[in-house]
Amino acid sequence: MPVYYVNSYDITNMEEYARYGPPVAVLLEKYGAEILAADLQAIGVEGSPRTMNAIIRFPSEAAALQCYNDPEYQPLKAIRWNSCSSGSMILVHGL
Repeated sequence: MPVYYVNSYDITNMEEYARYGPPVAVLLEKYGAEILAADLQAIGVEGSPRTMNAIIRFPSEAAALQCYNDPEYQPLKAIRWNSCSSGSMILVHGL
């Protein structure tokens, strides 16, 4: 069953954050993930959107958690943490 990471955070250092995306995209491929949406200009229908809003589909919960815990992701996660604030990353199970 597919699972989805729903990510939302405010980018506070765009220059540093620019180093995050390209290597993460490569790592996502390793786990069979697909970026379904990534938007810096989301529209708030209820509430206020963060700077970055993304939805990433993984083939399974195991793949999603393995990717998150992969040693290659840990320095990339640090880039995201250091260049963003007010973030959430939620794993949602598909139907």
